[in-house]
Amino acid sequence: MSKDVRTGPAPGADAAGAHFWPVEHLDALEFDPLLHRLLREEPVARVRMRFGEGTAWLVTRYQDVKEVTSDARFSRALTVDRPVTGMTPHTVAPAGGIGRTDPPDHTRLRRLLARTFNRKRVATLRVAAEAIAEELVGGMLAQGPPADLAGRVTGPMPERVIGALLGVPAADLGRLQEWRAVILSSDHTLEEGNAVKGEIAGYFRQLAGHRLEHPGDDLFSELVAARAEGALSGPELISLAVMIVLNALDQVRNQCSTMVYTLLTHPEQLARLREEPELLPTAIEELLRFIPQRNGVGLPRIATEDVPVGDVVVRAGDAVYVSYLAANRDPQVYSAPDRLDLARDESPNLAFGHGAHYCLGASLTRMQCEVILATLLRRAPGLRLAVAPEEVRWRRGSINRGPETLPLAW
Repeated sequence: MSKDVRTGPAPGADAAGAHFWPVEHLDALEFDPLLHRLLREEPVARVRMRFGEGTAWLVTRYQDVKEVTSDARFSRALTVDRPVTGMTPHTVAPAGGIGRTDPPDHTRLRRLLARTFNRKRVATLRVAAEAIAEELVGGMLAQGPPADLAGRVTGPMPERVIGALLGVPAADLGRLQEWRAVILSSDHTLEEGNAVKGEIAGYFRQLAGHRLEHPGDDLFSELVAARAEGALSGPELISLAVMIVLNALDQVRNQCSTMVYTLLTHPEQLARLREEPELLPTAIEELLRFIPQRNGVGLPRIATEDVPVGDVVVRAGDAVYVSYLAANRDPQVYSAPDRLDLARDESPNLAFGHGAHYCLGASLTRMQCEVILATLLRRAPGLRLAVAPEEVRWRRGSINRGPETLPLAW
């Protein structure tokens, strides 16, 4: 019997058949227990979260997640002005931004970004990133242990890379970090979140005016020129800049710091990587699959017609979330999915999403993580945690997970 016509709620669900999912803050590599259970017992389930209204479907199985995110019948644009149940009182992605549009607008913005956010630019940034990593890791080693990796390396690195990418003055990076912390927070109020969104939008409007008169060799200057030519609107320009900044500043700090923590708490895997440094690109993919990099889920979609998903029929107008974290632990796709195996050679992970909304900054994040790990492995062969694993402090009040600080010794 399909779940949408069953006569009673599933175990753990309320009278409406929905699971209340408060999205608790979890430490270290702990996997969300509800995601783990639903993946195995109820891969398409109704959930209700702390904010918003009503319920939404939560899709957790790898193949179902790929199908939903590739199906044009699930709309991001229809989420605008709809208070879908969610983890935060405000919607992180702005209305009209690339994350909340459908074709043809999404296709137009995606092509524009792909043209400016190209492999040549990422290759150029890699040369700069390697020099920055050498400088930052060298400074940390010269300081002597203990040293905080997040404060000394994985935090400053994306700041400098995104500054070079977008042409943001170094003096302004601190403000961007403060705004990022509020927008990606699950603890701030709707009013606080909206106020900060207004501030960061105002900043990029001012920077756009400056870049129009004084263009540089950076991505933002190219987007400003495209705006002047009519290829995108003013709000679209601002939303693209905000999206790039939020993702770039948060992803590398959290993911790369957690990658180092994971390796240092899995010594047999770290030893193998030291013995086979050529394994690093494969290891990065396995770390991306294995690490639960966020709390909860990302942006929802709205079904535009009745669509079968798994053994459920999602009705037109229903809200749907997918969990890439759960899909990355699907036992039907990965052998021993809850085990880290740096030599794993199975289906590609979904850490950066799938389909039309696949993260455009994935290659930039991968590159920075690979550069940082390679530099640390080469320059600090005795690298270890400076505290017991359980003493590492993990972030609270954010939709993304990662250590606040990562004290290291060598």
